[in-house]
Amino acid sequence: MPTRDTLGGIVHTYQRYDPARIPPPRPPVADLVGPAMEHMLEFGNLDSLSEEQLAGAIVLDPDQIKGLGPSLDSLKKMLEEQRANLLRKFETDSVRKKARRDFRDAAQKIQPPAKHHEAFARAVREEQLRQLERLWYAQDNDQSRFGTQLVSLVDRLGAVYQIDELASKWTFTGRERLTVAAALELKAELETIERLLQQVEEARKNARIGLIDMDALAQYADDEQLDALGQLKRQVEDMIAQLAAQQGLDRTPNGYQLTPKAMRLFQGKLLEQIFSALDPSRTGRHQTRVLGDGAVEMVPTRPYEFGDSVAHMDIPGSLVNALLREAAEPGGGTRPLRLLQRDIEVHRTRNTPKCATTVVLDMSGSMRYGGLHTNVKRMALALQGLVQKEYPGDFLQFIEMYSFAKPRTFGQLLSLLPKPVTVFDSVVRLRADMSDPAISESDIPPHFTNIQHALQLSRQYLGRQDTPNKQAIIITDGLPTAHFEGSQLFLLYPPHPRTEEATIREARACRREGITVNVFLLTGWSQSREDIQFAYRLAETAKGRVFFSAGKSLDRFVVWDYLLRRRSILG
Repeated sequence: MPTRDTLGGIVHTYQRYDPARIPPPRPPVADLVGPAMEHMLEFGNLDSLSEEQLAGAIVLDPDQIKGLGPSLDSLKKMLEEQRANLLRKFETDSVRKKARRDFRDAAQKIQPPAKHHEAFARAVREEQLRQLERLWYAQDNDQSRFGTQLVSLVDRLGAVYQIDELASKWTFTGRERLTVAAALELKAELETIERLLQQVEEARKNARIGLIDMDALAQYADDEQLDALGQLKRQVEDMIAQLAAQQGLDRTPNGYQLTPKAMRLFQGKLLEQIFSALDPSRTGRHQTRVLGDGAVEMVPTRPYEFGDSVAHMDIPGSLVNALLREAAEPGGGTRPLRLLQRDIEVHRTRNTPKCATTVVLDMSGSMRYGGLHTNVKRMALALQGLVQKEYPGDFLQFIEMYSFAKPRTFGQLLSLLPKPVTVFDSVVRLRADMSDPAISESDIPPHFTNIQHALQLSRQYLGRQDTPNKQAIIITDGLPTAHFEGSQLFLLYPPHPRTEEATIREARACRREGITVNVFLLTGWSQSREDIQFAYRLAETAKGRVFFSAGKSLDRFVVWDYLLRRRSILG
């Protein structure tokens, strides 16, 4: 007879479930927010994204779209057959000879001026298109007889180039001859087929049907195939619209608009990627063993002492102490329960100090190389998401740095772009009196780097915060090239010792006010030994640190340093 212990038994047990090795029952949801945000980080454009832009940015799982594979396979087979028929029909040897012969005949009819005769003969002999174009630009009158003849000859040589490319790119096995005009049309048709094949292959990988050129495809596909593809395209558009609504992208008449919900999702994904390399044993990175008077209540308790706040009293533990004491005393069980001071237990607490931080984002002209500005803005989004989620009481201010330093709100981060270079001299020595009403910021070249002004602005913001824990994070790629002396703005390139001295003086002022300056030096094509040495001097002056980082890992390094800064404060 089955008993309670044996009835049913254990059907199955799941042990050591690893979500990284055991895939979920459903495929991962396509990320629409990430590509949209990356587009805005790179181009600084806050306008709506069109459906074509969004379709070109996201990656969908083709398995989620019923009938997509067979339809695209049939289109691919049809296009390949069209290409094979053309290659089996024509030959290109004769048209190559004809195009080159036409070019030679046209060149022999031209009588160049005496000063250009040798250059013209060499360009024709070597079939150099660029040399012929330079001859045309060298003419005093481009409407002269020789100038107009050069334009016609350049067109004929361009046709020779294109027909040579046609013969080398595809292998023709037919016998039908081509004229020069027909060969150029055939090349355009084959390029269209190749482009459509590439679009179909891309759609097979990530369901980007919206990128297929339907007008060009209509020349080769029948109505049934086009209708089936149109239905699949509408299915993909409906899926994108549904995912966009779930991920915080509002659909407007002009396209899709990012919402605060989308911003929070993107910040969460950034933080998840940043901390993905941490070991499981380090997941409690915000915990501390420092005890003291604070607002965070802990599980351990201690006896009440005079001056302790009753708000942290352990009521169950205190009542148990009182009951045990009453039970141990004679006649304790017959009188009302009284709570004495020695019965009271209070929870231990820990202090949660506030940290004030300014983040200086270099947007000078050199930040446009290698997309450094994109990685800097990605770091700013991740850091703001961390502070908002984990340390909502902290103060965080972003400062844009170029020839000037300007405070920026979180909503302005996406639109920040490197300043355009407006002065191309190898040596620049400029001075401007900014107290002069006739001079405005729009008159100043914006692409210089003013670390001194950024530190000065950081001191103003951090000086108003009621916490001793203050730090300024400077993210730059090199030496400062601008500084203020009173109302006088100096723009000095190559970097001048005068600018460095002014910046170091501002770092000393930060040190006197208890502000730590941490420098994150980005790797750039123009970085030199002097850049590294200055970063060390700047950080050493303000008791800070220097971190070297390539752009793509900047967000991880900055956020990790912020956490280490928090940990050093707590512990």
